[in-house]
Amino acid sequence: MALNATTVLDAAQSHALASGYFDAVNGHEPKSPPVSGLTCAVWVEQIGPARGGSGLRSTSARLALFVRLYAPINSNVPDSIDPTLMDALDWLMAAYSGDFTLDGLVRHVDLLGAYGEPLGARAGYLQESGAEYRCMTITLPLIVDDLWNQEA
Repeated sequence: MALNATTVLDAAQSHALASGYFDAVNGHEPKSPPVSGLTCAVWVEQIGPARGGSGLRSTSARLALFVRLYAPINSNVPDSIDPTLMDALDWLMAAYSGDFTLDGLVRHVDLLGAYGEPLGARAGYLQESGAEYRCMTITLPLIVDDLWNQEA
């Protein structure tokens, strides 16, 4: 079996876009700032064996995605930036905490960190092309079963 990263990334992007919170969802870490509104970007952060989650003949993988939410700081209503980001973050975290398999592409989200860093989010700021953005970056650790064959 092989990891179809394009399919997994497309599914994660589609899921975020379906929330209705974002003006745009990108499948890569942006090289230029989001234009306006609330934007989301999804990209691969790390991949490796799911420690303790592999069998004797195949290796299951932990595929960690970054899901970053961006909002411009120069909003007309600065007090609304964090609540707007938190509404979108709350929706995504609730979905990821449920029975989230990206329509069967992954086994599950490593919610509590059984195989590495758990599901979580960090708030911060991003300076891009002279503009500043408030962002929330979710680490979305996905477990993919039997990804690589082991040789005996």
